Amino acid sequence: MIRNNRKIDPETHEVRAEAKAPAEAPAAAAPVADADAAALDSRLAERTRDLQRLQAEYANYRKRVERDRVAVREQALSNVLSELLPVLDDIGRAREHGELTGGFAKVGESLEATLGKLGLESFGTKGEPFDPTIHEALMHSYSAEVTEPTCIEVFLAGYRVGERVLRPARVAVAEPAQDGDVDQTDN
Repeated sequence: MIRNNRKIDPETHEVRAEAKAPAEAPAAAAPVADADAAALDSRLAERTRDLQRLQAEYANYRKRVERDRVAVREQALSNVLSELLPVLDDIGRAREHGELTGGFAKVGESLEATLGKLGLESFGTKGEPFDPTIHEALMHSYSAEVTEPTCIEVFLAGYRVGERVLRPARVAVAEPAQDGDVDQTDN
């Protein structure tokens, strides 16, 4: 049995009479019992909770993916910058000895500026307080000139990107002098 349910007659291209007449309302629906309404409300509440749970899982997934993407980017940047630290050390030594002149000076300045834009910061200066989390003490001495452990000489500058220390500063440290400790050096 084949039924033709098209609203337009294919031969005359006119709207069929059945399509023009409003559909007859089905026989009066039996009143929905209170038990059926409660069951529907229960199912609706369950579906709503499922959708809310799914939405929360998706939001957490997006946050986790974004956090992981940022972490991977920071790690890759740190790896690249760590490999360039010896080049910066060589540029600094050449500058100290007066060998960085002319075009090479511009190249060195340009490299340092570019790395600075990427977030690379140098730290470790003579006279700053000693912090074992960012300084590596290579020498230790006592001095009456300091009131707290202080970096008295910087052998190699330290570098960090944001809060991540790529290399600690290598320094000589002096502590306040105690009785009989003045100008004694431990190597």
